[in-house]
Amino acid sequence: MINKTEKKTIRSRVHKRIRRKLRGTGERPRLAIFRSVAHIYAQVIDDDQGKTLVAASSVDKAARGARPGSGGNMAAAKAIGKLVADRAKDKGITKVVFDRGGYPYHGRVKALADAARAAGLEF
Repeated sequence: MINKTEKKTIRSRVHKRIRRKLRGTGERPRLAIFRSVAHIYAQVIDDDQGKTLVAASSVDKAARGARPGSGGNMAAAKAIGKLVADRAKDKGITKVVFDRGGYPYHGRVKALADAARAAGLEF
């Protein structure tokens, strides 16, 4: 029988490889992404202190659109990117390191990143 590696295992391995190279500091925290089938989440993390500075997700009431349950699409990813960038700018954070979380850089991950850049975050 052929050994088949699950997508989750592959993503976990890629994410560990990325995290060996990326580190969020106080001056330049890490913008971490997690996406599920139904929702997308973004956090700005200071790894030196081990604290989340800013967070936004499609589960937040502030981010929910007119239609509940529409958190797993491109429009929601763009809204979360803008929201996390606005919240980061309110805290004085303008430069971040982007952590794609082991996901390929396309689709919802790319839409979130582009929206965050358009809203003023530099990475």
